[in-house]
Amino acid sequence: MTVFSTSSTPSIFHQNMKVNISTQSSSWLNSSTVPAVRSSGLGMSCFTMILGAISNLTALGILVKSRVRFRRQSKAPFLLLTVALLLADLGGHVIPGAFALYLHMNQRNKMQAEKPTKEFCQIFGASMVFFGLCPLLLGCAMAVERCVAITQPFFHAAMIKLTHMVRVVFFLSSLALFLAVLPFFAVGTYTAQYPGTWCFLPLHGSKTAADTNLALIFSCLGLSALTLSLLCNILSGLVLLKARIKSHTVNTKATAQRTRHPSSASSSSMFCSLDLEMMVQLAVITVVSCVCWSPFLIHILVIQFKQNPAVSRDGFILLGLRMASWNQILDPWVYILLRRAVLFRVCCAFYSQRAIVTENSSYAETHRQAFSLQ
Repeated sequence: MTVFSTSSTPSIFHQNMKVNISTQSSSWLNSSTVPAVRSSGLGMSCFTMILGAISNLTALGILVKSRVRFRRQSKAPFLLLTVALLLADLGGHVIPGAFALYLHMNQRNKMQAEKPTKEFCQIFGASMVFFGLCPLLLGCAMAVERCVAITQPFFHAAMIKLTHMVRVVFFLSSLALFLAVLPFFAVGTYTAQYPGTWCFLPLHGSKTAADTNLALIFSCLGLSALTLSLLCNILSGLVLLKARIKSHTVNTKATAQRTRHPSSASSSSMFCSLDLEMMVQLAVITVVSCVCWSPFLIHILVIQFKQNPAVSRDGFILLGLRMASWNQILDPWVYILLRRAVLFRVCCAFYSQRAIVTENSSYAETHRQAFSLQ
């Protein structure tokens, strides 16, 4: 019978596992070749790239049609930020997606694929950082703009102009671009990441202080943008909810009358206003961004503080990257599905169903009272 050791000394099996893993890691980091990539990876890259491009172009077309309504109600700053976000999402699918497809095709056509050249990796990595930060920063700017518009409407109407939002977009894009091109000036570097189909800041193996600092800045900046967006949306939602409750209390009789005789106008004005439409869209975008980006950003942050970083064949970082890429696909669908027309139909359906239930309950109560009198 075999007796398993319970002492604190690692077993020979675990020691051999660590040796094999470290050997694989060093061979991957130091080798000039990469393992072959399955064709399913190429197919998925093509699918996400095409779907992302079509989704963002469709959402941009919808926004172009609704630009008159936004301008008429002085919502042009939000419209500008939304267009900038969709353009960043579109560029984030087309440009890095084209680079990734090139590496996929390179590995598929060669028996022993080689790692991308340093110059190619520099450009690919810079595009990953730029198009990764831009949507997060622009989404944060949208949340702050809506928070100011809802909590301080007079200040927003007097001080926040379209030219200010143009400067904000330019500043945030310049900030993302500045961080992305720093490795071009020998401040950090970009390297091929497992399985050799994308380039990014070094996450495993030997790293310089500049590499670690850039990875920390990327992660912390992204997480800060998500946190600020979440806080602004919560504050805006509470202010809107308080205003709705106050309006409902002041107009109790009118609201009761509209409940008995629901009309499309009351439903549209009460629950389908443009402010509520934009808040619903922004809240969903923030939730989607948090879900898609948090694993990738948090994992990068954790890796930087580990004494012995995880092996280079990190499946979790690859999964986090795929989740983050889906954020740029889901963003435009928020504007496609949560348009005013769709919200209007949902509100009308809700009120119609509520009115039917109210009438049925009133009818049943009347009959019960009549029966009791008999």
